[in-house]
Amino acid sequence: MDIELTSLLSALGVISAVSLGWLGRASVAKKETELRAGSGAVMRADMDYIKRGVDDIRVDVRAQGQRTDALAERVTRVEESAKQAHKRLDKIDE
Repeated sequence: MDIELTSLLSALGVISAVSLGWLGRASVAKKETELRAGSGAVMRADMDYIKRGVDDIRVDVRAQGQRTDALAERVTRVEESAKQAHKRLDKIDE
């Protein structure tokens, strides 16, 4: 009788240890999955923020290019006007 009780208690102890170990492992695995999902979401949000920043920079670069083109056109007109003014001054000097 004493051996049967000891065997039964030992078996219950082993079963409870395995059950608790399995539950603990499942809990840790769930937490790790949640952490990975959370870090993935943060990474996606950061990537979206960077993409928006790059898009803003592209718009700014395009606008700067347009301003540069307009300025180059104005400089060309001023140079032509100055050239004509020098020709008129040369005619007056003669």
